[in-house]
Amino acid sequence: MKQQMANPRDAYGQALVQIGKKNESIVVLDADLSKSTKTILFAKQFPNRFFEMGIAEANMISTAAGLASCGKIPFASTFAVFATGRVYDQIRMDVAYSNHNVKIFATHGGISVGKDGASHQMIEDIALMRVLPNMKVFAPSDALQTQRVVELMAFEEGPMYSRIGRESSPILYSQEDTLHMKIGKGIIVCDGDDATLIACGTMVSQCIEASKKLKKEGIYVRVLDMFCIKPLDQKLILRCSKDTQAILTVEEHSIIGGLGSAVAEVLLENGYTGKFKRIGIQDMFCESGEPEHLFNKYGLSAQHIIKNVKTLLKKE
Repeated sequence: MKQQMANPRDAYGQALVQIGKKNESIVVLDADLSKSTKTILFAKQFPNRFFEMGIAEANMISTAAGLASCGKIPFASTFAVFATGRVYDQIRMDVAYSNHNVKIFATHGGISVGKDGASHQMIEDIALMRVLPNMKVFAPSDALQTQRVVELMAFEEGPMYSRIGRESSPILYSQEDTLHMKIGKGIIVCDGDDATLIACGTMVSQCIEASKKLKKEGIYVRVLDMFCIKPLDQKLILRCSKDTQAILTVEEHSIIGGLGSAVAEVLLENGYTGKFKRIGIQDMFCESGEPEHLFNKYGLSAQHIIKNVKTLLKKE
């Protein structure tokens, strides 16, 4: 049976409308990309609470901070490449340093932006946001989880950043499943005692596919969905380090500074001496192409994950 797909950007736009009905303090800002980010859905429903800032991302972030200082709950959206790198100083000073209740929700994260081109690929955003004090960081893995992350961001105080991809992705959870999601808590998607795969965002579905194929070969892999990268579920990571023989992190992000780095910090600071590997984009800029081609070229596909698991467990 073909797996059901949904686009997380649609889920984001729909979730904004839903939380907007519940709380009149919710306002939304966009930087001339509302049709792509899907904030246009909120704009149509609540035109007086939507602010089109034009191609002026720095102004958007500073305006969002100003609105937050007046008691509003602003969601500022654009592509990840513009939402973080272009406006880092505004996020650092006006949002994180000031600890304002601003929610930055970025679409088109990672390398799977398709025809948008290599210049629009953002593979450093999690590292940039993770290092900022006060900032919480999310990377939901499917459309339903995206909706739940929007709710968590809206009703928890403080600056937060979330990234989703451009493309549709498999539905991994039910609506009921997502009700159990909590900030700072990872999710065990499937269990096994040979190795642990810790992933976020688009890579969770690749890890699940890899685990199913490995199971047919008698290799049992545990998959953790670490949708909340900061604060990180250290307790769960350490439990997995004792339960399984090896740990691999998998992310559509630079190998430097993202989920893998965060997990490594936890493991090493707690005396872990077991087998560990990070799978992600190496220290390079990538070329443009279709997502599937790029996942294969840069070692992020299920087949590459399988090969890395076997190598780490010395099964080949």
